[in-house]
Amino acid sequence: MFRIMGNRLIWEYDHEQVWIEPWGDNALRVRSAFAHVEEGEDWALLPQPYHPAQIDLSAEKATIVNGKIRADITREGRIAFFNQKGDVLLEEVQYTYQLKYGGRELKPHPGGSDYSLALRFRSNPKEKLFGMGQYQQPYLNLKGCMLELTHRNSQSSVPFVLSNLGYGFLWNNPALGRVHFNLNITEWTAPSSKQLDYWMTAGDTPAEIEEAYAGATGTVPMMPDYAMGFWQCKLRYQTQEELLEVAREYKRRGLPLSVIVIDFFHWTNQGDWQFDPEYWPDPAAMVKELKAMGIELMVSVWPTVQTESMNYSEMLEKGFLVKCDRGVRTQFQFLGQNAIFDATHPEARKYLWDLIKKNYYDYGIRTFWLDEAEPEYSVYDHDIYRYHAGSAQQVGNLYPSKFSQTFYDGMEEAGQKNIINLVRCVWAGSQRYGALAWSGDIHSSFEVLQIQVRAGLNMAIAGIPWWTTDIGGFHGGDPTDASFRECFIRWFQYGAFCPVFRLHGDRLPAKKPLGTAGGGLCGSGADNEVWSYGDEAYEIASDFLQLRERLQPYIATIMQEAHEKGTPPMRPVFYDYPKDSACWEVEDQFLFGPDILVAPVLFEGARSRDVYLPDGEVWRDPYTEEVYEGGQWIQVHAPLNRIPLLLRNHAKLPIK
Repeated sequence: MFRIMGNRLIWEYDHEQVWIEPWGDNALRVRSAFAHVEEGEDWALLPQPYHPAQIDLSAEKATIVNGKIRADITREGRIAFFNQKGDVLLEEVQYTYQLKYGGRELKPHPGGSDYSLALRFRSNPKEKLFGMGQYQQPYLNLKGCMLELTHRNSQSSVPFVLSNLGYGFLWNNPALGRVHFNLNITEWTAPSSKQLDYWMTAGDTPAEIEEAYAGATGTVPMMPDYAMGFWQCKLRYQTQEELLEVAREYKRRGLPLSVIVIDFFHWTNQGDWQFDPEYWPDPAAMVKELKAMGIELMVSVWPTVQTESMNYSEMLEKGFLVKCDRGVRTQFQFLGQNAIFDATHPEARKYLWDLIKKNYYDYGIRTFWLDEAEPEYSVYDHDIYRYHAGSAQQVGNLYPSKFSQTFYDGMEEAGQKNIINLVRCVWAGSQRYGALAWSGDIHSSFEVLQIQVRAGLNMAIAGIPWWTTDIGGFHGGDPTDASFRECFIRWFQYGAFCPVFRLHGDRLPAKKPLGTAGGGLCGSGADNEVWSYGDEAYEIASDFLQLRERLQPYIATIMQEAHEKGTPPMRPVFYDYPKDSACWEVEDQFLFGPDILVAPVLFEGARSRDVYLPDGEVWRDPYTEEVYEGGQWIQVHAPLNRIPLLLRNHAKLPIK
């Protein structure tokens, strides 16, 4: 029934086996399967140093304690978790004779070795839940939400949740599924998986929980200095000379510019992973000129491989492409029929990196844009697709982490430090591969901007501290339209206080393609530089570009904390002020580091907004020099050229 194996508590009954063991500070990992638990994959988790656990056995119950967390498992197999004060954090639903199901349900698929999994915990209806990655819905507190554990364009499933009751929970399973944070129960499900696997930590503060999670799954590298500045991007610079002329114009105007971006279809074909020489004739000279101006170049890389690509046949032969179990092997349709590079295959990762190094990295390009990283399928029928690591249903959520790892491993092997790559999707643990997530191809509107504020904060709590949006949104937006100009201005102000400050978008009206093949095949959007939105917007954007530059020493300190401890640079106000109950209710303002309270303007026509000041501090408005006691709501003036900011305890930061 109960036994101890080393530092691990094991429960066995009627073919089921459960392992509970320490996994980092104040944390436990739980695994369960029929017959025996497999030890092979740690998924999002990193190996941990030995943590001695206190394990006690009796006839009716076994207990394991690791620091501030305790788990009890009954003779019947029901698990409950407690903090060091004895408070219940989570407990499995009890199996009853009438219902004939309980907390864990593993239903074997006939004739197979996988299960349909369900894990059910009794729920506190008043608890508040945060994290889980990026979903395009208007809620910061996820209590009551159903979330799909699946990646899509603009949706990143990162299955770590933080509770105001004092625990963090990681569903350590890359299988596709769902979670329901209901009032009565929390239920995690996966229709196809090899075994149950989750990790849980207890802590007295959100920061303690977040740091334990970062210790278990990894932290970001130190952000390079250039990445803390401004990134210029649009859909899409069509030629080498066009891109260089934009960079030169920034310098002529005396505007800070750290990174400029070459978007998709600069290549000869999807899956060739090389510049089209007709439109990009001298990449080495381009990179050299940009570096002389103090600008880094980022280049878009897609995982799509068109059937006509020079690499398609070899990759197909070697098994480096995602397989279709049935039907035609067309996994993505965009300007051709494409298969997807299999990032879960170690040899495929090496194959792709060798091409990237030869065709990009050796020119001096040190930052990559890993687009389509979910990966994006034209049809999300996941039961069709199969990876080297297993069926898409069982391991599909792992893909974006492995795509990031492809580049991280290659860049690290080349001797690069402080690696950062923009990626459209992440999973738990992606942060350790230098992943900078962004919010995907979202619409250009105030309503969508409101959603991004919540999405970015939940991504931060989910352990992804590097996050950004397309300033102005991606789809649509005419720079000559007065309403959109206001949206652009407010989004730009918000972007200046995101971990990465990046302008991108497919603006109207569209530009025609330059040719009929290769890099000329795809059209472009309208101009999307800071001077593209009229004189008023330009003056405001210029001021915020300079403000971001002045804040770089401060930004460097908060990026150091992210690297060392996992502290998210942009975070909900409850993160620093958990004892102030009002902070747990605030969803549309945030802290950028410990000293700057940011309250973005999120409604068209608004020229003021209410701001909550966390209790126990003194807060100063750097524009007016007015000082306020915390623990109250105030109304802050917000003319079009200003975003409401409050500085903690008279912090001396160069806002003006």
